[in-house]
Amino acid sequence: MLKLENIVLKIEDRIILDKLNLEINKGQIHAIMGPNGTGKSTLSKMIMGHDKYRANSGKIIYDGEDISKSPTDEISRKGIFLSMQHPLSIEGVSNSEFLRAALNSRLQTVVPLFDFIKDIEKGTEDLAINKDFLHRSINEGASGGERKKNEVLQLKILKPKLIILDELDSGLDVDSLKIVCQNINDYLKENKDTAVLIITHYPRILEYLKPSYVHILAGGRIVKTGDASLAKQIEETGYSSFGENNE
Repeated sequence: MLKLENIVLKIEDRIILDKLNLEINKGQIHAIMGPNGTGKSTLSKMIMGHDKYRANSGKIIYDGEDISKSPTDEISRKGIFLSMQHPLSIEGVSNSEFLRAALNSRLQTVVPLFDFIKDIEKGTEDLAINKDFLHRSINEGASGGERKKNEVLQLKILKPKLIILDELDSGLDVDSLKIVCQNINDYLKENKDTAVLIITHYPRILEYLKPSYVHILAGGRIVKTGDASLAKQIEETGYSSFGENNE
């Protein structure tokens, strides 16, 4: 589904990603872990086509198509969704208005209002979100946990094929983390070909979203790949044992 080929990304002459390669197949969950400043969030923004994080060389292949130069709105309509590390608040646009406009754009058609209301109310119920939240401006006055739940509500409504979770666990207490992960797992059961890329510092979220592979990012490259036990090793020993030349 997603293939990154020899990605090099520089920002102000500093190499952030250095000949990075990664392949994610349908139905797989991959986790990328690493300390601060290793380029994990940069990687997610690059995949989504952020203008400030375009690869200098290499290719981003999605469903067999090179999307390296594609604009963000086009990438989103193709079925890639990014749950942001720090979701923004937008005054004057309600959550429900935003979601319906985004869904209409994603599907390139006008979704019947009744169907939309039914789906969005079911989503808020599943996520334990107060329904009044739908009529407030996007994330206005929202806690960190509410913002992350709102991100998961968006993916439930937009139904992406590739989900990127950039530090979903930050700002969530244990109960809220269980709720959002249960909703994601339920979504994956219903949409079995959906792939997930989890970006995180800590292994806690991987107790709920079971990864097929765990990758360690250091020095702009993936220096180690393993199964879920690799995350437990990191919890015990930290990242110091994973250097740029580790195999």
